[in-house]
Amino acid sequence: MQAATVGELLDVAGRRYGAVFVEVLKSCRVWVNGDPATPDTIIGAADEVAVLPPVSGGALDIEQRGSIIGDQE
Repeated sequence: MQAATVGELLDVAGRRYGAVFVEVLKSCRVWVNGDPATPDTIIGAADEVAVLPPVSGGALDIEQRGSIIGDQE
């Protein structure tokens, strides 16, 4: 895909991958070369653009993990 900015790239990707991609994209974060990006971030051919969907979860302390594992047995 050829694009000069993150916004242009996401527009091209949206046309290519369709409405479901565009909808999910609304809750994603975009990073370029490991740094947070905005739609006006300039990109080049060698840049890595990552679209990261939201994730949930987190760390449990030992007691919480033990009770969850124990409940599954």
